Amino acid sequence: MKALIVDDDFYSRNMIHEILRQVAQCDIAVNGEEAIEAFGRGLAHGEPYNLICLDLLMPEMDGQQALREIRALEKEHDVAPQDESKVIVTTMLADEKETHDAFFLGGATSYLVKPIDEEKLLNEIKSLGLL
Repeated sequence: MKALIVDDDFYSRNMIHEILRQVAQCDIAVNGEEAIEAFGRGLAHGEPYNLICLDLLMPEMDGQQALREIRALEKEHDVAPQDESKVIVTTMLADEKETHDAFFLGGATSYLVKPIDEEKLLNEIKSLGLL
């Protein structure tokens, strides 16, 4: 499995990386712009990300905008819906509007509130069929 961890918080990035590195090849981005660049490179090289852990609140470009652009890139590359990257939104916000927007406007797959628990994250990945 290939995973992209997108978070501007050093602690959160490292925590998610420590969990995922046991089961995935991980790349890291610190904001939405870096995430889109990494995602585009993966698609262009025929090595798309299976999983993206995406924070919502980040500088430069937030997670909502990054998610919309990632889904647009998948459409441009004719990625079939069943082959789209699974996106787990990871955020400190337990905000219903943010959750609604991530799912219904951005196409997020699931949602976890920080701090991320190893068991919850791995169970979520299993439920998405990636483990």
